[in-house]
Parts: sequence; structure tokens; C-alpha cells
Amino acid sequence: MATLPSGAVDESWHLRRGDAITPELTAMRLLGGGSAYEAFLAFDEVTCGPVVAKVVRPSEVDDHQTLAGLEREAAALEVANHPVVVRGLRHDVDGPRPHLVLEFVEGPRLSRLIRRYGRLSEQQYLPLAIEVAAALHFFGHRDVCHLDIKPSNIIMGSPARLIDLSVARPAHRAAEIEGLIGTDAYLAPEQADPGGRYGVPAYASDVWGLGATLFHAIAGERPFASGDPDAATPEERHPQVRYAPGPLPTDLPSGVGSLVLAMLEPDPVHRPLPREVVDALTPALDALPAPRALSFKVR
Repeated sequence: MATLPSGAVDESWHLRRGDAITPELTAMRLLGGGSAYEAFLAFDEVTCGPVVAKVVRPSEVDDHQTLAGLEREAAALEVANHPVVVRGLRHDVDGPRPHLVLEFVEGPRLSRLIRRYGRLSEQQYLPLAIEVAAALHFFGHRDVCHLDIKPSNIIMGSPARLIDLSVARPAHRAAEIEGLIGTDAYLAPEQADPGGRYGVPAYASDVWGLGATLFHAIAGERPFASGDPDAATPEERHPQVRYAPGPLPTDLPSGVGSLVLAMLEPDPVHRPLPREVVDALTPALDALPAPRALSFKVR
């Protein structure tokens, strides 16, 4: 391990396979991370199986904001207990390595599938959209705004799973947001410009995030070009504030294209509710040909 300059704080735990994260958690491999966390596949002595351990980086262990975010995510996971949401198992913010233990779900992230294969098939994106919309419907009943729906936060499976509730919060807390919360390419206009002409972040912001994600899965590319991150105004930084999305492919099941564009309406009042998304897409899924059964010949 490289020697750090005097007074510097390391950004990584440098854990290798077999290293102890905590007495109960043994690192198996690094899965990824963000500015404040590292995520490890780990063996958990408590559940006697594989889990994901989201560990606060060494440089952040004394940061009150980061620890509050870990607590907020754990609380959101407890409330958002839905089959399409990865389960939170336990957390600890007081130990030497503050962490959150999450259910391990097998499967690739949607972002990886799009990068590798481009457009998804109807058999892939329709159930995905219905399942995530069902979770958003549930969020409305439990007062949860995810605020970061995007391809890299969806694990493809049966059902799909939403992950990373690190910025999730109740609607009244979402309405208090003044800065940017979420990911640029999938921000609803009211997230890109909180308190602007489209209001404040709320439940409908997640419908936008699902619409942008579904557009990306259907078209193989994002609905909006990148803005200028150094621009002075939200309109220049985030094209979705003032421009319509790019064109969708024309070979879509009836009603799918218009629904996706409705989810990307700038004014949140005009976006469909999550339950309406489920109801609109279910007939398209039901109309798909049944999977061909495998046949075996006995010789």
C-alpha cells in the first residue's frame, strides 16, 4: 500500500479477499463504490451467507453528513420493504467501520446490459418497467421518494431490484431540497432546478427517473444530450429543463412510446401515476408471444 502524505486520510480500506470488515463480515471482493462508500461482496456470519456490505470510506468515518446519510438509507430501506427493493439487513454507524449490510442479489445492473447489448427487448424492458412502477406505487403509500432512479440502480432479475436509497427521503424532506440530489442524466426538471417553474422534488420525480431509464433501455441511448456542467443556469446545465427528449424507435408495442413520453413531461402534474404506468404496460406485456418451451427427444 502506498504511503500517504502526513495528515492525509486514505480513501480506501484496501480490503482483500478474506480480510475482516467487522468480526461478522469477511470481504470476498470489491463491488464498487462512490465518493463516501465502498461496497463489498462479503460473507456474513449472522446470516451465514453472502451479503453486500456498504462501508463508509476511511476519510468519511467522522463526517456527520455521511453518517446521517447511512442512517437515512437504513431507515428508508426499512420503510420501503417491497419485493422489488433490495432488503436492508442491519447497520452500524458507531463502530470503527460504519456500514450497512444489504441483501445480495444475483444479476447484472441494467446499465451494464445497455452498455453491452444496446437496446433491450420487449421481454426485458416491459416487466422491468412494470415491476419498478409497482415499487414506486408502494413508495407513495409509505412516503418514500427514491430520487435516483437510473439504470445503474436497477439489478435485472425476476423480479428486478431497486438499489441505493442513499438519497431517499419522505416527501416533505424532498420538498426542502435546494441543491442537486440525484444523477444528472436522470434528474427530473424539478430536481435539476428545485423550486423553479416545475416545483419541488416529490413522488413524480421518480416517475420521471423511471421514464428516463425506460427510454434508455428501449432506445439504447439517453433521452437527453449532456448539458454544460459549468453553465450558469439550470437550463444550460440540464437540457431536460427546456428541451423535449430525443426520438424513440418506431417499432414499439402500441401505447408504449406515448407512455414513456408522458412520464417525461416537464410538469410533474401531467405525468402518469405509477399505478397508471403498470396498468398501461400490462396489456403490452400480456400480448407478447409466450416463451417457447424446450423440447427434448429421447433417443
